[in-house]
Amino acid sequence: MKRIVILISGHGSNMQALLEAKLPCQVVAVISNRSDAQGLKIARAHHVTTAVVSHRDFAERESFDAALSKEIDSFQPDLVVLAGFMRILTNGFVEHYAGRLINIHPSLLPAYAGVNTHERALRDGVKIHGCTVHFVTSDLDNGPIIIQAAVPVLINDSPASLAARVLHEEHRVLQQAVRWLCNKQLWLDELGRIASDHFEQVGATLISPGLD
Repeated sequence: MKRIVILISGHGSNMQALLEAKLPCQVVAVISNRSDAQGLKIARAHHVTTAVVSHRDFAERESFDAALSKEIDSFQPDLVVLAGFMRILTNGFVEHYAGRLINIHPSLLPAYAGVNTHERALRDGVKIHGCTVHFVTSDLDNGPIIIQAAVPVLINDSPASLAARVLHEEHRVLQQAVRWLCNKQLWLDELGRIASDHFEQVGATLISPGLD
C-alpha cells in the first residue's frame, strides 16, 4: 500500500477530505509549517501522526526546505500531497520529489496561478472558474495537469461564495487524483506528460450563463 504525506498550512479541509475518503493508501503523516494550523488537530483526531516544521525558524528558504524534506523522508512516502500548503518551494525540493509531488490549486490552470484566484476571476468577469490538481514542478502552478473541475461564476458571487463552491469540487478531484495514483492508474511518461489507461472523458459541455 502506498504511503502518503500531506502538507498543510491552515484548516486542512482538503486533507480532511482525503482522510475520510477511504482511499487505497495510507496517510502516514500530516506536516505543517504552522504550529497553530487547525488541520493538525483534525489529523490527530483521525489518529494520523503530525509534525511541525516552522518556516519562521529558518532565515533562508533553502534551509527550511531541507528541514522539511528531512522530516518528510523520515516517513518514507510514495506520494507527497500539498493540500493548502502556502509556501513556495525551492527547485531542489521539487526535484527531490519529482513525479511524486502533487498540489491542489483553486483555479483552472494555467489561468490564475498564485494567490487570490477567486478575487482575480471575479474582477476579470470570467464565467467559468474551478480548481486543478497537478504535479508540482519548478515552474509555479504550471506542472502537468491531472484533473480539473469547473463551476459557473454566478452574477451575485462574492469571493467567499465562489471559493466555497470551488472548495467543494477541490475535495472531490483531489480524492480522485490520489486514488488514481495509489492504484497506478496514472503516471508521468518519459517526457513528463500525464499518461493513463483509465481516464473517462466526459462529453458534457458547461456553458455559463446558460443558453436561452
